[in-house]
Amino acid sequence: MKLFKRIMLILFTIVILIVVTTIIFFRTAPQIGGKPSGDRLERMKGSPNFINGKFQNTVETKMEMTWEMIRKPLRHYLFEDKSLKNPRKTISVKTFDRDEFNSIPNDSLAFVWFGHSTILMKINGVTLLIDPVIVGKRASMFSFMGPERFDYSHHITIEELPKIDAVILSHDHYDHLDYPTIKALNDKVDRFYIPLGVGAHLEEWGVQPDQITELNWWDEIEFQGLNLALTPTRHFSGRGFGDRFKTLWGSWVIIGSNKRMYFSGDSGYFPGFKEIGEKYGPFDLTFMECGAYNEGWSEIHMFPEETAQAHLDVKGKLLMPIHWGKFDLALHPWKESVNRLAEKAKAESIPLFTPQVGQMVSLSDSSDLDSWWENVD
Repeated sequence: MKLFKRIMLILFTIVILIVVTTIIFFRTAPQIGGKPSGDRLERMKGSPNFINGKFQNTVETKMEMTWEMIRKPLRHYLFEDKSLKNPRKTISVKTFDRDEFNSIPNDSLAFVWFGHSTILMKINGVTLLIDPVIVGKRASMFSFMGPERFDYSHHITIEELPKIDAVILSHDHYDHLDYPTIKALNDKVDRFYIPLGVGAHLEEWGVQPDQITELNWWDEIEFQGLNLALTPTRHFSGRGFGDRFKTLWGSWVIIGSNKRMYFSGDSGYFPGFKEIGEKYGPFDLTFMECGAYNEGWSEIHMFPEETAQAHLDVKGKLLMPIHWGKFDLALHPWKESVNRLAEKAKAESIPLFTPQVGQMVSLSDSSDLDSWWENVD
């Protein structure tokens, strides 16, 4: 009996230590970010889609995890072949040339994709960096566990980037908002355009309040001759424990003097794409989510065929898939998403734009791009 009591006491002590350590971590870990308060929180409360302390999607979106949703991924990770989920060899990337990027004429548009959803763009002479995940090696709150970036022949560094006029963020998930990247970018960026509430994270990490502009869905703003608008998506937010839906998420419309772009961020398929297309389309180029899908979370991430339809809904012309090629965030093989999209795009006569990681391209380069991933094992 004494031995049993001693064992139970030890187990109870271990549980208490784990609970206390977890609480301390979530309250003190800088990468989790800040909590909206004060004037920021009051502005959030004024949003019509902020109800009972949480932002809401425009259509009903189920987030509950059933046993079946848990069982399938668990079975996959324990028993099924995972050899195709990640590239087995190094992905060869193009070398970024900052001088070449800086020399782009003001009346031209060019951009570079650095994998997943990170886009460096120059339009009307303005340099934008969208959803930068550059310094962090994992799409996770932990430096030692979570989805690790694929092996590239070279990962772009902050030092290699040009001066950034503005950073644009779609939401606060770790594969889109990277704490060490924001810390390192602070001196290179003039402004940050972000959804409501996300500024609490940036200020926690040292970004000055007067550099931050937070928008609600359908808000528009002019920046150095560009028109920017935050538009809805069907997704969610959250970086820590109990903060889901506490900041806003969204997609972005970027309108220059003669070109229009749409950046989808993360989203399940929903009628809002057609609404965006009616209000702001047609778009010369769309950057559309294509990857990290699964039947278990189909309402917050699109299947590739839905990506093609969403592109048509927003009245896009040229389609470039993003949200793939850098992190393993789902159960499907890493090439599957772009291959399925390519097949659907061909069936729908949608011009597909697939530059290599690090390749600087303009819209006129589309005919020179090939299926580079087919040569990567």
